Amino acid sequence: MSFKPSTQADPSSVKPAERLLTLNGIGKDYPMLQSGGRRIRTVYELLTGKAVHNHFTALRDINLTLDRGESWGIIGENGAGKSTLMKIIAGVVKPTSGSRALKGRVAALLELGTGFHPDYTGRENIYLAASLMGWTRAETRERFDAILDFADIGEHIEQPIKTYSSGMVVRLGFAISTALTPDILVTDEVLAVGDESFQKKCMRWMDEYRNNGGTLILCSHSMYHIQSLCEKAIWIHHGRAEMQGDCFPVTQAYLAYHEQKNSGVAAQPRPSSLHATHPHLEAITVQDQAATPQSHFQTGDTIILSGTFYSPDDTPTVLSASVVRIDGTPVFGTFSNESAFVANRIEKNRFAFRFVLKAAPLLPGRYHFRAHTLDQYALRLFDTLFEEFTIDGETKDHGFVRLEHTWETVEAHHDFSRPAK
Repeated sequence: MSFKPSTQADPSSVKPAERLLTLNGIGKDYPMLQSGGRRIRTVYELLTGKAVHNHFTALRDINLTLDRGESWGIIGENGAGKSTLMKIIAGVVKPTSGSRALKGRVAALLELGTGFHPDYTGRENIYLAASLMGWTRAETRERFDAILDFADIGEHIEQPIKTYSSGMVVRLGFAISTALTPDILVTDEVLAVGDESFQKKCMRWMDEYRNNGGTLILCSHSMYHIQSLCEKAIWIHHGRAEMQGDCFPVTQAYLAYHEQKNSGVAAQPRPSSLHATHPHLEAITVQDQAATPQSHFQTGDTIILSGTFYSPDDTPTVLSASVVRIDGTPVFGTFSNESAFVANRIEKNRFAFRFVLKAAPLLPGRYHFRAHTLDQYALRLFDTLFEEFTIDGETKDHGFVRLEHTWETVEAHHDFSRPAK
C-alpha cells in the first residue's frame, strides 16, 4: 500500500541534517586474564598487538547514526554492553572492530568525578577536569562562576574532593560537564545519586538543552525517562542491537521481553488428536474486525478471538476466554454461559465460536488471549490454548487499560470534608 503526500515539498528548501556521529560495525572485546600459561600468553598478545584468543565480547556489529538535534535512548539489561557502547561514543574506550566518526564536542556524564584528584580542592579540580575535556584556561575562567552557581556546594569548593559526599561530587561533576554546552551530551543514570532538588535542576537543564537543539544520548533503566526525553532508542541485548528505531516500539518490545521473561509461561502444545474423552480446543486465531488474522492492534480497536473445539458427545460446552498480560497478569476473563452463548455446530463433533472485544481499551503492550473448554456446569477446566497479540501506540499511561476520564477544576468553596460514618 502506498500513500501520496498532500503537498510536495521543495527539495531545495529542506535543510539537510548535520551528521554528528556515525558508528559502523562497532565491536569490543576485553581480554580475560587467567592464571598460568594462558595469562602469560594473553599478556604477550596484548603487548605485541596480536589478536587476543581468550577474550570476552562486550559488543558486536553495532551501527548507529546521530544527527544534530536528535535524542537517543540506550536500553538493555545489566551486562548487555550499554556502558561499553556509551564509552565508545564518548571516545573513552577504543573499539576492537568497526569505525567511529565524530563531529563536534562531547560531554560524557558516565562516571561523574572521573578525572578528579582526591587531594585537590574543588576549585583546583574544576581546572583539572576542564583541561581533560579540552577546554582552554580562558574558557574555564569564563564559566567558573556558572559552574559554582550550578554546583551549589558553597564553601566546600575550597576543600579537598576526598572530603566530599557522593552527592557533592555529582553536583560538581554535572556542573562542569554542562557549563560548556556540548554538541552531544552522553549521560547515564548517575544523576540518581543526587538529591531530588538537584535531579530536578538537571532535568530542567536537559529539557532546555534539547529545546535549544542539543543532541542527547541517554542510558537508563527507566522507560518513562527514555520515552520522555528520547525520540529514538536502541536495545542492546548480549552485546548486539536487538532492536532500534522510534522510541516507543523499542521500549515497548523491551518491556514485553521482561514481562515474558518473568512470566514462566511455556508454550502450550497443540492437541495431537481429536479423539479425546472430553471437549477439546482445536485451534484459536486472533482477528481484526474484518475477520482477518492479525497480531497488531491499536488501543480502541475491535479484537476477535475465533476458534473451534471438538466435543466427543456432539454437544456444545461452556467456554472461557480471557485476556492476560504477557507476564501472566490477568486483565479480564469471562464464561460463555454468563452471556447465554451456545457455540454453533459446523460438522459432527466440531463447533465454532467467536469472542469479540469491542473497542478494546487495552494500553500498548503484549498480551495473550486464553481460551478454555469446560464441562456443562463450568466447574472442570479441560484444556487451554493461548494466542499472542500486541497493542501498539504511544502513551505514558500506567496499567493495562485506558479508562474514560476527565480532569476538572473545583470551586474554591467546595467542601472537602469527609462524610460522617
